[in-house]
Amino acid sequence: MSVEAALEALLAQAEAAPALGTESLTLDAAQGRVLAAPLIAPLDLPPWPNSAMDGYALRAEDLQGNPLVVCQKIFAGTQPVPLQPGCCARIFTGAPIPEGADSVEMQENVQVLDDGRVSFIEPVRAGQHVRPRAGEIRQGECVLAAGTRLGPVELGLAASLGTAELPVTRRLRVALISTGDELVEPGEPLLAGQIYNSNRVLLRHWLHRLGCEIVDMGILPDDLASVRQCLGSLQQVDLILSTGGVSVGEADFLGQALREGGELSFWKLAIKPGKPLTFGVYNGTPVLGLPGNPASTLVTFGLLARPWILRRMGAAVAEPMSFRVPAGFDWPRPGSRREYLRARLEKGAAVPYANQSSSILRSAAWADGLVEVREHSMLNIGDPVRFIPFSELLN
Repeated sequence: MSVEAALEALLAQAEAAPALGTESLTLDAAQGRVLAAPLIAPLDLPPWPNSAMDGYALRAEDLQGNPLVVCQKIFAGTQPVPLQPGCCARIFTGAPIPEGADSVEMQENVQVLDDGRVSFIEPVRAGQHVRPRAGEIRQGECVLAAGTRLGPVELGLAASLGTAELPVTRRLRVALISTGDELVEPGEPLLAGQIYNSNRVLLRHWLHRLGCEIVDMGILPDDLASVRQCLGSLQQVDLILSTGGVSVGEADFLGQALREGGELSFWKLAIKPGKPLTFGVYNGTPVLGLPGNPASTLVTFGLLARPWILRRMGAAVAEPMSFRVPAGFDWPRPGSRREYLRARLEKGAAVPYANQSSSILRSAAWADGLVEVREHSMLNIGDPVRFIPFSELLN
């Protein structure tokens, strides 16, 4: 199955699933969550006209070449009195414009005379340096749409409207499973034939960034009965996410359990690394089986599992942003699968890590993102390629 077809199938399944519940969270607790309902502005922003400069507020038509008397001083956070004809007001940035004034002149263009009056050096037009009421947001306007992921900017915008809490989609409960007799956790003794379990740490932190609730099932042995028992016990989760055991080898029992007791949607993709990605349903719960090699786990989670998770939580934008950059390498031999190379940008061009083995996680630590090399294509240095930054994928 092509990458596009697999992603389309995953997103369609996520959209067809029953909506998750919602909860109301304070702004301090809503970072990274998905907005469940539109944020409608409860007030105008700004709520009153205010000064964009430190300077002097005046009525432009009063300026006939004669100095004006300074009748009041207005700081931000104070309430001015109406401006009398022939007067101006010393005003500071953010302070409300007094009734009767229609413009502000910056202090650099004003000369203070010995008698305390002020003379204006440049012509002043009505409306200059005045931030009008509702110039940014009008009451009743939709400010943030449902499905928006809430980051620092979105939360700051909500705060500017006086909103203290927001409705968000509840966390997705993800059961995380590692499979393989060869795996041990960091800190334990490493025996012959064993490796440390890096995928569990990688995915735990990634799922946490996505706002998921994690049910960590630890490491499952390469035993069909254990796999069946584990899958059958997971009744209160929204997704079973596993690494390893999804290929068609003699010890790949997760794929076997799904084929025997579940519904298998697909189990092999035209992607490199990550060919044996598996997606299906077991006892009504979606199962995403990622390949066990660390780079394969990273690529398939970022490009396929992450969009499913975000769409399942109601996020309007599920796929990562990408852009075109020049290739800093030649690709003379076209392949039959879509390849994603760990690469970084050097002088504006994408340069891949020397060792692209699916077992090499160091390549991703060295890289800035992934370069897409489409199937059946060749590249020369300078040809445009799609670059997906890790800053997008890991968010």
